[in-house]
Amino acid sequence: MNELVKTIDELYAAFKTDAELQAGKNNKAAGLRARKVSLELEKKLKEFRKTSLAAAAK
Repeated sequence: MNELVKTIDELYAAFKTDAELQAGKNNKAAGLRARKVSLELEKKLKEFRKTSLAAAAK
């Protein structure tokens, strides 16, 4: 689970950087990257939720 949290942190950092570039400098390529990372982040957050619920049930 620690590895999953680390991956989520890395994905969020990448998302934040690209989202700020799109919002601040109107960088369209950064917006595309941010949207792509948001989909990956969504999958990892769902995986975290599933893992967390399983750990809490033990």
